[in-house]
Amino acid sequence: MAYIILAVVLVLLLSGLRVINQYQRGVVFRLGKVSDKVREPGLRYIIPVIDRMPQISMRIITLPVDSQKIITKDNVSIDVAAVAYYQVKDPIKSIVAIENVSSATYQIAQTTVRNVVGQSSLDEVLSQTSKINNAIKAILDKTTEQWGIYVSAVELKDIQLPSSMQSAMAAEAQAEREKRAKIIAAEGEALSAAKLAEAADVIAKHPIALQLRNLQVLTEISSDKNSTIIFPSQFMDTIQSVKNFMTKESG
Repeated sequence: MAYIILAVVLVLLLSGLRVINQYQRGVVFRLGKVSDKVREPGLRYIIPVIDRMPQISMRIITLPVDSQKIITKDNVSIDVAAVAYYQVKDPIKSIVAIENVSSATYQIAQTTVRNVVGQSSLDEVLSQTSKINNAIKAILDKTTEQWGIYVSAVELKDIQLPSSMQSAMAAEAQAEREKRAKIIAAEGEALSAAKLAEAADVIAKHPIALQLRNLQVLTEISSDKNSTIIFPSQFMDTIQSVKNFMTKESG
């Protein structure tokens, strides 16, 4: 009988052994009252029956925020999905202050995304995503701090626009590209006109340059092996001017 009692006592004592992993912390409840000291990783002992020790993960948790329909400040309906990253900083608060910290963080993250995006225009949502992410993170941090949670990052990962809005934005982008093309073409024409004006000034000072240019054009035409070559009316003047120039230079 004594051996049986001893075995039962030994089993009870061994049942109080707990192994806490490196990424976990233990919160001890003794007769329903939480202990101020958080149990660190390793082999730990609690008093059977009297103590209870939930183990809290301290790793960063990825929390997807499902896509939800949001109306922006300029009355455009869009679908927005996000993702939040958080981790437990105070194990005692995370288990005492709130019942289900993961569900609560998800709900407040979903609500905050809807509120912040709803207060922004569509252009701000598309072009100032980092600013919106930081605003959502700041609100979540302030709210979840009392639960012992730290939100490390929030990212809008998927923004879906209505098909009509996509068509309008595509037309706007096309018009913008056409405007740029016309501006670039106009700038090219302006530069070309300036260079032509400079060339005209040079030719006005040296008329023979125009005649030499005509001969060069004829050379380029003949290199294409065309069967027909049209001579400009001033071609004969060109030949005569070249002869006069060469005579003058040789003289």
